[in-house]
Amino acid sequence: MKMTRTHQKAIAKTASWKREMYKKTKTMFMWTALIVFSILFLHTPSHASSRIKDIASFEGVRDNMLVGYGLVVGLNGTGDDIKKSIFTRESLIGMLERLGVNARDTSLETDNAAAVVVTAVLPPFSRQGSRIDVNVAALGDASSLQGGTLLVTPLVGADGEVYAVGQGPLAIGGFQAGGNAETVTRGVPTNGKIANGAIIERELPFDMLEMESVKISLRNPDFTTARRVARVINEFTGEEISYPLDPSTIQMTIPKAYENNIISLITDIEQLRVEPDLIAKVVVDENSGVIVMGENVRISTVAIAQGNLTIRVTETPQVSQPNPFANVGVNANGTGNFVDAVTVDRTSVEVEEGDKKLTIVDSGVSLQDLVDGLNALGVTPRDMITILQAIKAAGALQAEIEVI
Repeated sequence: MKMTRTHQKAIAKTASWKREMYKKTKTMFMWTALIVFSILFLHTPSHASSRIKDIASFEGVRDNMLVGYGLVVGLNGTGDDIKKSIFTRESLIGMLERLGVNARDTSLETDNAAAVVVTAVLPPFSRQGSRIDVNVAALGDASSLQGGTLLVTPLVGADGEVYAVGQGPLAIGGFQAGGNAETVTRGVPTNGKIANGAIIERELPFDMLEMESVKISLRNPDFTTARRVARVINEFTGEEISYPLDPSTIQMTIPKAYENNIISLITDIEQLRVEPDLIAKVVVDENSGVIVMGENVRISTVAIAQGNLTIRVTETPQVSQPNPFANVGVNANGTGNFVDAVTVDRTSVEVEEGDKKLTIVDSGVSLQDLVDGLNALGVTPRDMITILQAIKAAGALQAEIEVI
């Protein structure tokens, strides 16, 4: 039976449609596979990777501490006792003499001034004329610095040179109020801050453009991390320009492509990602009961038992009364037997021993397994500290314990 021309056209059209759908399906499958591959392998960050900027610092880029001694005036009777705080009295007299007022031969009775210590941080590359924040803390027996104003105070560095000068009204976070019977104190009223309260008068000379090499210092020294940082830098520049000097320092030579643009080199280097290598450590704070364990902490096979023994002693004194019709007291002539009420001690001692639990922790367990095993015993954080120390003493804890 011959097919008509219409049937032939329909069959040809159907075959063409199938070929077109096959091509579209194949193309969609390839795109889907490419997207999945990109998500799983290309866009997944390295495990616990960190920027070099976050784990290290560059030579010369550092803060500098400043300190000064000054006076705060304008206090509402909450300043130092001039008779007891001799340094406040002498400082006040010296300040008045520099202003042309002779107060040496007079008796000062003011309690509106206080001696303070002024501290500040000089950021790296700070320029002359810029401002920084200062912190002010009472040095004498002042009860509050509320409403006070800091007088001109030079701020010196470790070399004894003046790098900034501070002055201005204080902002106090705490307060103190009360009367004859009660006093309420909120926060620390003897500590304050002055935003932009100091002007930088001297700059720290440091020219990065003349540097031929840069040292990178790790915040947590480690041999493996230092080598990884040097390797990442060499891979980025395509040259062997960096190598570790010790577990804390990496030496980096300025490549020719960055000879006159060291800022760009540091900007590119600090964005590179490195996976730091950390030692297995357990940090214990016995005062607060806080325990912090790293992920590399491992435990050898060990059995742990934890039981609670409670001894409760209860004192219940009882009064023993005389029997009915007993002679109580003495007769009129002062003779005869008498019976007085007496107190008899009654002591109750109860011994309760909690459920004995024994848990076996297998060798090489992870941090999660260790925590789950200790939680299964129902131990408190302080009991857990004792257990960890006992495991370490038994040689089963493959980590360092640091007590702070």
